Amino acid sequence: MAIYQPPVNVRTLTYTAPGTVIHYPQVTGLANRQAEERINRAIIQQIQEMQRTQQQMQTGTNPSTTGTFEIKTNERGILSLVLSNYTYSIPMAHGYTVAKGLTFNTATGASYALSDLFKPGSNYQGVLTAEINAQIKKRSLPVLEGATVTVQPNQDFYLADKALVVFYPLYAITPYYVGFPMFPISVYDLQSVAAEEGPLTLLAADIA
Repeated sequence: MAIYQPPVNVRTLTYTAPGTVIHYPQVTGLANRQAEERINRAIIQQIQEMQRTQQQMQTGTNPSTTGTFEIKTNERGILSLVLSNYTYSIPMAHGYTVAKGLTFNTATGASYALSDLFKPGSNYQGVLTAEINAQIKKRSLPVLEGATVTVQPNQDFYLADKALVVFYPLYAITPYYVGFPMFPISVYDLQSVAAEEGPLTLLAADIA
């Protein structure tokens, strides 16, 4: 299995409007132009969806929005990043942040859902749920009363070096002051359920 693929070129673009500044990534220079367009279109669509979410959450006046992104993985044909959007509107008690993970196959432009990382029929949800609940206990994270911590096939995640990082939105399982509860899980601990030749398997492989 060929592992090495050069990192893709990512440049930062900025969208500005009254009360809004959004910095976002754009992939350039891919040999497969359709893959490049597919990735960039998915990024724009996600940013637009995040803006719609903020309109529902921040219902005051004069909203102020700042959008940023972080690249988590750019290697072995995998691009994984996190988009964030912070918005505050008057007279809300505080602003609200939306964060979404996007992970792509840079050869095809296809995006990965969490379920795509694992073998069909595997008990990956049970494995991840058990690990996350163990981390909650070990880290003494406060969980909202009545919240059940489970992992869904479309759960938010990103890939960073040798880890799968599963995370939850604000208020989903923990109080606001905790921020985004994030749970890194070593790719080596997931090899029994990881999809063959999938991102988790690629990241676990030794340097060629």
